[in-house]
Amino acid sequence: MTFAPRSAIVTASDSGIGKATAVALAEAGMDVGITWHTDEQGAEKTAAEVREHGRRAEVVRLDTADLAGCGDVIDGLVDRLGGVDVFVNNAGTGSSTLAVDMPLEEWRHVVATDLDGAFVCLQRAARHMIRAGRGGRLIAVTSVHEHQPRVGSAAYDAAKHGLGGLMKTLALELGRHRITANCVAPGEIATPMTGQEDEDPHGKSRPGVPLGRPGDAREIAAVICVSGLAAGVLRHRRELAGGRRHVADGPAGGLAHPVRRLAFRLRVTAPRPAPCRGGRCALRSARCL
Repeated sequence: MTFAPRSAIVTASDSGIGKATAVALAEAGMDVGITWHTDEQGAEKTAAEVREHGRRAEVVRLDTADLAGCGDVIDGLVDRLGGVDVFVNNAGTGSSTLAVDMPLEEWRHVVATDLDGAFVCLQRAARHMIRAGRGGRLIAVTSVHEHQPRVGSAAYDAAKHGLGGLMKTLALELGRHRITANCVAPGEIATPMTGQEDEDPHGKSRPGVPLGRPGDAREIAAVICVSGLAAGVLRHRRELAGGRRHVADGPAGGLAHPVRRLAFRLRVTAPRPAPCRGGRCALRSARCL
């Protein structure tokens, strides 16, 4: 059965990667649910861009640290959209306190926002997808620090590691419902979170990054959009840091062009899928290593 998504939800889509993703999904033909935490005006601007593409936009406030209430917000947004085919968990926060100095309250806030709340929202979205019976796509925006820890980011690193593990488990559990679970792990991207709001990253120098510059939110949105539309990618991890490694687990059909366009490399590291013959899957789309 062909996956033909009609509606998507992107959390924290008032700016940055979330905004770019919401607009990209609208361009791909989906109605979009937009959430905001502190910037309602930014969310309304995103909604206006979605509507410019002839798609419906619904806007709600979401606080993923509110574990008792955030799931109900997702349920309500799904009802307003008439369903959800693609869910992008983009909301998150961080801190810069050394682990030995970090109050437990600060730790709990970051982990609740980035991991606990993400679990609740992803779970609610998955339940709707299962009931609808059309399959679905769950996508979590993690971070390069899911894989490369950073001094002063103990809570953030732990939460993103946990979110990556959660998505792997969801991929295993939900595949029988034709629901995939994917992570996109950006490096430095020109967004308000990195203090680079509305700045063109192409004129900035980052000698330690292969492309030599920060990423553009629209580049990350393009990769997320591929995850939202591609069929047969059961689980993959994408480390997008301006040319660094791109890893995919499972058949990788349909990914080659966007990856090549963004100058990222593809390496398949999954165990062989069931239909594998002679080291190459039946779809002849990726070699198992």
